[in-house]
Amino acid sequence: MKALAWHGKRDVRVDTVPDPAIKDPTDVIIKVTTTGLCGSDLHLYEVLGPFLDAGDILGHEPMGIVEEVGPEVTNVRTGDRVVVPFNVSCGTCFMCEQGLQSQCETTQVHEHGSGASLFGYTKLYGQVPGGQAEYLRVPFGNTLPIAVPPGPPDDRFVYLSDVLPTAWQAVDYAAIPPDGTVVVLGLGPIGDMSTRIAAHRGAGKVMGIDLVPERLERAEAHGVHTLDLQEYGDKIVEAVRDLTDGRGPDSVIDAVGMEAHGASVAKAAQHMTTLMPGALAAKLMQRAGVDRLSALHLAIELVRRGGTISLSGVYGGMADPMPLLTMFDKQIQLRMGQANVWRWVDDILPLLTDTDPLGVESFATHRLPLDQAPDAYEMFQKKQDGAVKVLFTP
Repeated sequence: MKALAWHGKRDVRVDTVPDPAIKDPTDVIIKVTTTGLCGSDLHLYEVLGPFLDAGDILGHEPMGIVEEVGPEVTNVRTGDRVVVPFNVSCGTCFMCEQGLQSQCETTQVHEHGSGASLFGYTKLYGQVPGGQAEYLRVPFGNTLPIAVPPGPPDDRFVYLSDVLPTAWQAVDYAAIPPDGTVVVLGLGPIGDMSTRIAAHRGAGKVMGIDLVPERLERAEAHGVHTLDLQEYGDKIVEAVRDLTDGRGPDSVIDAVGMEAHGASVAKAAQHMTTLMPGALAAKLMQRAGVDRLSALHLAIELVRRGGTISLSGVYGGMADPMPLLTMFDKQIQLRMGQANVWRWVDDILPLLTDTDPLGVESFATHRLPLDQAPDAYEMFQKKQDGAVKVLFTP
């Protein structure tokens, strides 16, 4: 089959690799019909190379048709249409029963002290082959795949794999009061969808901050009060306070993460790790702070006293400096973590089969064959051609 494989920094290729096969009696093989390119895939493209091997298959946002099932699979059958969550979770352990599928005890990567394994996402998370491929082996066939109805286009459902539950959890964790105010930092796929979900769930004022014109225009078209970081610069905090009775928003969602703009020193540190031997770079990244923290620091400055910050953007540094004095003094609540996909499915799925209030059917900006994935990674990383969400058709 064809699959997108990592070969080095900014070097991904469509390779011909062996088809996946049933290994365990509860495995399922799906023929991938649509698979997404995620912002966190750019971390693999840029800085997480020390935790990858050449040939690792990327991608964690797939859906498709069940092609083959193991002998103990009873909940899906050949021909069923399913979405595959990016968490590799068993659905039956203590953590999964608490709704914490991202901490699944069955698939935790103890070697690296990590939570649940993830599809297509480095040795830190199990080195499980990913879904930017023609076929995918899915374990826990009775509990992991999300069955969706036939008929509507893939665009209605594919975002259940990651974008929708990640954004839903970001909004839930933000604890926006009824008719309250929220600022979303970063209007890429997760930030954009977070603004839509926040409005759908009753936020009184939704604001979005970015510096890419197309992303600002896209969010504004959905009723978001947008602020261009390039225009406001150091005045951004003052501008937001002017919109929130002088005190700041009730909640801030950081949908940017470790690759924030405006952090040149950390950016240089990230780049240096990519020049080191793999083992040394991996140790440095696991023990040192290599994140660009400008977005998180801005969130801390923006949020009102007693407010809540929700982190959905991925951070990876182990010794990042944090302004704890300010956080303590402002009495900030902070929630974070990988999305627990199955925890939110019952809330989200009804919104995908009615009038499409979140606009998922028109959410993608680009739909491309898998053969064009290397160019799509470069385009997305450079924020070219208005790219916000890219879907591949294997």
